Amino acid sequence: MGTVLFPQHVIARKRDGAELDRAEIAAFVRGSVDGSWADYQLSALLMAIFLRGMTPRETAFLTEAMLKSGVVADLSAVRAPKADKHSTGGVGDKVSLHLAPMVAACGVAVPMISGRGLGHTGGTLDKLEAIPGFRVGLSIAEYRRQLKKIGLALIGQTAELAPADRKLYALRDVTATVECIPLICASILSKKLAEGIDVLVLDVKYGRGAFMKDKAKARELAVVITTVARAMGKPTTAVMTAMEEPLGHAVGNALEVAESVECLKGLGARDLMEVTFAVGEQMLLLAGAAKGAADARAMLKRSISSGAALGKFREMVAAQGGDVRVADDPGRLPRARLRTALGSPRSGFVTDVDAMGVAFAALHLGAGRRRAEDKVDHAVGVDHLVKVGDPVRAGDALCRIHAKSAGAAKEAAGMLLKAITVGSERREPSRLVDEVIGA
Repeated sequence: MGTVLFPQHVIARKRDGAELDRAEIAAFVRGSVDGSWADYQLSALLMAIFLRGMTPRETAFLTEAMLKSGVVADLSAVRAPKADKHSTGGVGDKVSLHLAPMVAACGVAVPMISGRGLGHTGGTLDKLEAIPGFRVGLSIAEYRRQLKKIGLALIGQTAELAPADRKLYALRDVTATVECIPLICASILSKKLAEGIDVLVLDVKYGRGAFMKDKAKARELAVVITTVARAMGKPTTAVMTAMEEPLGHAVGNALEVAESVECLKGLGARDLMEVTFAVGEQMLLLAGAAKGAADARAMLKRSISSGAALGKFREMVAAQGGDVRVADDPGRLPRARLRTALGSPRSGFVTDVDAMGVAFAALHLGAGRRRAEDKVDHAVGVDHLVKVGDPVRAGDALCRIHAKSAGAAKEAAGMLLKAITVGSERREPSRLVDEVIGA
């Protein structure tokens, strides 16, 4: 009979700075699923981990235990190489919506299980659900069939996949233990590796509008995740990208879907496509579908120019019950009752667009969640947003506000005027793509 691992003993060891072994970490994760650890005991160990940290070996044990807390999707029937991407979250980051069909059009299957937004960052699932009828709650069997048929599926986390992560993340969110690199690593990888993928690419963001503001900490996260994933047999790279101003010209669920459709038609914003191509190149390279970065980028551009990527988007929307007509008529997406332009108070050049300021304006309009149980308004947000370096004249539109009331629009306008700065001298946009880790 094995040694009984009492929760308080495991908590005390980590509290005192000890390295936990595989059995202790497995007991903690198992206890989060079967209820043998009380919420206050789980929370105590999470705080001890937050304060004391974890070694690479502990982080690998935690990731493994969380992955094995549920099933791992069997995608062996899908013959194409299977690649996914994960972003640590940013403002206007709708890259998944158009990148997934682009990569699928290049012959690489994309099994993507995404989450909802909380706070200032938007969730891929919320954006997809802006498409009338779109169903994100596919079962594992439906997910597998769709991947085999069209090579693409964007769904929400099922009850079978990494159930420990759902429990532990909920506790982290209310105990101020979210910003902990080992816990972030285990959370991301347990979900992503449960998808049944062959390779993974991370878009790790840093800057004002990112989850991790400090570049050094974001890089540390990228190194830890790629190292642990590779140790578990999954080739993984991380693309470091800046998040100082919003990506693209739209922030808000339906508005971002419309912008992603524009990307699939070859009309994407420069900064948005810069990140899209950088991440997409790594997906094709890791999956063995391209000979080099130049070849990968050429394949991705052809997927757009040929119409194949837009075709894949249509197939995915149809397969998941959505209104396919949004690909040709974005007017079928939810529309806010009030749309108003925000005029520039002076002439000059846009010198700053604070991603967090824009995000909070969109959140105020109802595009995001302050609490997990909040409902989002898919129609509201901002679009036609100016970029750093753009010339403007007094009265020119800095963006267009989509609101449900005149009062909400007025308050958001005040927030946006503080977020967008117009100066007399032109400033060049900052570099977005920094380095690739693990390549």
